Amino acid sequence: MPLHKLWVLAFRDLGRNRRRTLLTMTAVALGLALLMVMNSFIAGIMEDSLQNSIKLRTGHLQLRAPSYSEDERSLQWGDLLLDPENLIAQAATLDEVKAATPVLWANGILATVNESAGLQVYGIDPDSPVYDPIRTALVNGSFITPDDRSGILIGERLATMLGLQVGSKVSLTIVDSEGQADEAIFSIVGMFATGIPTYDESAVLMPLTKAQGLTNTNRRVSAVVLLLNDQQATSEVVAAFRSSGLQVLTWQDLNQFFIQTMQTGMAFYVLLDIIVMLIVAVIIANTLLMSVFERIREMGILSALGMKGRHLMQMMLLEAASLSLAGIAIGLGLGLAAVAYLATAGIDFGSSVASSGGDAIALGSTIYARFVPDVYVGLSLATLLITLVAALYPAWYAARLEPVAALREA
Repeated sequence: MPLHKLWVLAFRDLGRNRRRTLLTMTAVALGLALLMVMNSFIAGIMEDSLQNSIKLRTGHLQLRAPSYSEDERSLQWGDLLLDPENLIAQAATLDEVKAATPVLWANGILATVNESAGLQVYGIDPDSPVYDPIRTALVNGSFITPDDRSGILIGERLATMLGLQVGSKVSLTIVDSEGQADEAIFSIVGMFATGIPTYDESAVLMPLTKAQGLTNTNRRVSAVVLLLNDQQATSEVVAAFRSSGLQVLTWQDLNQFFIQTMQTGMAFYVLLDIIVMLIVAVIIANTLLMSVFERIREMGILSALGMKGRHLMQMMLLEAASLSLAGIAIGLGLGLAAVAYLATAGIDFGSSVASSGGDAIALGSTIYARFVPDVYVGLSLATLLITLVAALYPAWYAARLEPVAALREA
C-alpha cells in the first residue's frame, strides 16, 4: 500500500478521538518544553558561574611561581613572582591577550569596634582593565587610585554585615611574609555590588603597592592574571609561556572544582531527562493501544481485504510519528517562549541559595536561562525516537491480528 494512503488512514484515525489525541500531544509538548527550560537553566548556571569566576577571580590565565599554592595564599618570598613587569610586557605582545595585571593575595581580618570578618585581600593595579567589572559594579563612593595609601574597596554586602559606610574607619590585620601579624587602619572609599554574594562578602581591594608594603613582600606578587580576547585562544597563550618555568594555569585548571562538580551533576540531569521522556513514551503507547482495541473490527476487515501486517504496523508507527511531531512542534514553541522570557527576566533564588555553592562557585542570586540550540535538537530527536520505540508494541500487536479472530473479538 502506498505510504501516502497510510498517512491518510493514520490522520483519520487520530481524528476519531480528538480529546485523547489532543491530550497526548499536550503531554509530549509539555514534556519537551519542561526539558528545554530545565536544560537551559543548567546551561545558564554553568556559563554564568564560570564567566563570573573568570571575570572576578581567576582570569583566563594565571602565571605563578612554581611553588605557589592558592590554598595557602603564601606570602613567602620564594613562593611569589619578583618584578612581574617582564611577564606583563611579554603578554602585551600577544594579540590574543586583552589585558595582563599583577595581583597579590593575602588572608586578612577586617574588624570594627563590634564586628569582624575573615576575608581575602586583593592587592591590585587600579588602572588595569581587568578590574573594569568591579569599577562598573561600584554602587557607592569612588574607586581606589594607585597612590591611595589608606583607602580600600569592600563589597556592599560585607559593609552591611559590619555596619559600615563610605568613610568608615576599619582595622585590617594581615600575617605578613615573615609570619608577623601586621595591623593597619583604613578608610572605606567605595563599595561594590557584583551580584555574586560569595565575592561581595569576602573581598577587600587595595592598591598593589600598599598591599606589598603591608605584607612586607617588597615588589613581589602572587600571580599575573591575563584576560583574553577569545576564551578559545587559551592554548596559544599557554604555549607562549610554556618555557618560562612558571606555573601556567588556564581557566579550566583554576575552575576545576566547579567544572568537575557540574559534570558530576549532569548525570542526575540526564536521568531526569530520561524519566520525563519515558513518561511521555508510556502515554503514547497507552494511546495507541487504546486505539488498537477500539478498532479491532476495522483492522480485521482491512486484513480480510488484503492489507498486510506490515502495513498495519506502518500505519500505527505513522500515527505515533504524527502525535510526536505535532507535540514536538508545540513543545518547541512553548519551550522557546519560556526560555526567551527567563533569559531576560531570570529567577531570583535569593542570596542564600547563591552563597550555598561556596567560594568555588561564583553563582549570582538571579539565575538566567541560556539558549542551547544543539540541546533542543537533541531533545527533540530523542523524544521522537523514544515515542516511536514506545509505539512498536501496539504496532506489533496490530500487525499480528488474524482477520477471523479480530472480527470475532469485535
